[in-house]
Amino acid sequence: MTKGVTKVKRLKSLKVKKLTFIICVTFVTFIACVTFKTFFVYADDWKEEKGDHFIVYYQGDQKFPKDVSRQSEVYYNQIANDIGYPRYSNFWQWDNRVKIYVYPSKTEFQKASNQPEWSNGMADYTAKRILTYSWSKGFLDGLLPHEITHLVFRDFVGFKGQVPLWIDEGVAQWEEPKKRAMAGAAAYYLIQQQKVIPVGDLTVMNNLRNKSDEEVQSFYMQSVSLIDYLIKNYGAQSFTALCRQLRDGKKLNEALSFSYSTVIKDIDQLQDKWMRSVMEEFRPKAE
Repeated sequence: MTKGVTKVKRLKSLKVKKLTFIICVTFVTFIACVTFKTFFVYADDWKEEKGDHFIVYYQGDQKFPKDVSRQSEVYYNQIANDIGYPRYSNFWQWDNRVKIYVYPSKTEFQKASNQPEWSNGMADYTAKRILTYSWSKGFLDGLLPHEITHLVFRDFVGFKGQVPLWIDEGVAQWEEPKKRAMAGAAAYYLIQQQKVIPVGDLTVMNNLRNKSDEEVQSFYMQSVSLIDYLIKNYGAQSFTALCRQLRDGKKLNEALSFSYSTVIKDIDQLQDKWMRSVMEEFRPKAE
């Protein structure tokens, strides 16, 4: 019995350590996205790979841009369906397509974007542009779905509502396959280590620049786990209603009460139910 419990704990510990590393990388990407919104595209000889909703501009080898184009369309449909966003006619089509620039090397990417050495990509949400370079590590299954989610989500909720940062970042992480798979294990780790940020405090954290690394890691882990809990337990329709209420100017407590009226009345109840759900699922069972 003891060996079985120890094995479960060890496996979950390894999963959480891996997730912590992935989330740290995402935070670096996030800083790049919000800090360096203005960039310049220094190239005269772009080739194009056109899809229904994206145009991939590239130089040199075509294989990576083709992969980017194909995966972008897959993510686009998946993300819109996951969050229940009703796309309007010609949404992101023709002249409204998102532009993705794939530079032939990291050096040229940095020159064009002013990005630091550690950056593998960036996005300008208002201009609907994403920049990266050929064979950028983690781009296809991490940064690409993350940034497309931000673009889809912001098309839905806009920039003027009451949407907390944890919901925006939580949704974007949830669309990354690796993070979605480990969201529960990450939350269990936070609870066990007593690192949970009260949801009320989480909701007013709209600037992470002066936070410690530990606070930032907790913020990202908790955000993706809360989104995972809401969508998996109550469905995309209720989550869409929540986002619509926030978009229209409602505070989080009021939006929760409206969208989850029979099960969640406020942020305190959300936190309590989320933590109970995580503990029930991930607490090691005696063998």
